[in-house]
Amino acid sequence: MIKRSLLLSLLLVAGGLHAQDQAAPDLAKAKQTAETICAGCHGADGNSPAPTFPKLAGQHADYVAKQLRNFKASGDKPAERANPIMGGMVAALDENDMKALGLYFASQTQKPDASKSPELAKLGQNIWRAGIPAKNVPACAGCHGPTGAGVPALFPRIGGQYADYTEAQLKAFRDGGRKNDPALMMQTIALKLTDPEMKAVADYAAGLH
Repeated sequence: MIKRSLLLSLLLVAGGLHAQDQAAPDLAKAKQTAETICAGCHGADGNSPAPTFPKLAGQHADYVAKQLRNFKASGDKPAERANPIMGGMVAALDENDMKALGLYFASQTQKPDASKSPELAKLGQNIWRAGIPAKNVPACAGCHGPTGAGVPALFPRIGGQYADYTEAQLKAFRDGGRKNDPALMMQTIALKLTDPEMKAVADYAAGLH
């Protein structure tokens, strides 16, 4: 009888936790969080005022949620994406908060950047569309699409992103500062790119709409 009661209690607790995990994302709370906590770096609508910080407006909801999840340490397990500032920002967020923030920023309209150099953009366009066959570098468009829109839940939107930020992330993947890419895809590619090639790709991607 006691075992049966204990089993029933465990099932009820598990069911309650599952229901909590499946709770509808609170978009009103996400908007408030974006306007009070995220706005300083990313802008209240996800259009960052500075190229140091990425634009989140129009980014895929699943990708935003994944990055927030990766910034958060869990118990003795360190964050997959180490960043002291973001680590502090996400510390109090739960899974539903992250999903809601992803949905909120995905619903915002990105204000695209622009290419700054015709010469760089030309080289970047070649790499984006055809890759660098001699170095086994695949075309960026193969995963991120011809306009940089990406693929929801798989590859992020890069078109219109600040060139400085995209370039910084490519270098981070190459130098080991960022390791949260699926199957080491970006780390493997970035290792084959020179600094000028990274700058060119980033400059071209900034002008994609």
